[in-house]
Amino acid sequence: MRTRFTQSFKIQAVEKALNRSEYTSLLEVAKTLGVGHSTLSKWIVKSRNNEFDEQTNQSIISDMTKDKRPQGWSLEERFNMVLKCHSLDKETVSSLCRESGIYPHHLEQWKLDFVNGSTTNSSAKDVSQMKILKTDNKNLKKELNRKDKALAETAALLVLQKKVNAIWGSDEEDSQ
Repeated sequence: MRTRFTQSFKIQAVEKALNRSEYTSLLEVAKTLGVGHSTLSKWIVKSRNNEFDEQTNQSIISDMTKDKRPQGWSLEERFNMVLKCHSLDKETVSSLCRESGIYPHHLEQWKLDFVNGSTTNSSAKDVSQMKILKTDNKNLKKELNRKDKALAETAALLVLQKKVNAIWGSDEEDSQ
């Protein structure tokens, strides 16, 4: 059965995907929403190409252009926002987050980052380096797995050759 999603759900999903933290992949966002990765990707493309209904699409586009993504915030901006929201109730925090173009869970993550001391602001260069390292690691694991299989196959052939020689004798013994 094919699930139909409302227009407002699609828009909220796109907003959540575009405002995700730098450590969250689009696939993870799609899984939490219960939507296929390709479906969410198509919705993002549609929102950028103005293919959602005009009124709601304009609000998404204006949000995308005027607000920066949460990972674009400097450490000082993050810290100031955490301090500003520290003593506020949830409703006020939510409205302040909406005005700033972030979600309350970003504040919680930033707070945890400051408490744990992991406040480094990773640049795009670090992220691309991490992707390269992950790809290299994946390729090396594949190669190691292939070599392990070849080694196991060679060991099995040697054992079989010894058994054949023990049963029928080797060709070297027959030629003498």
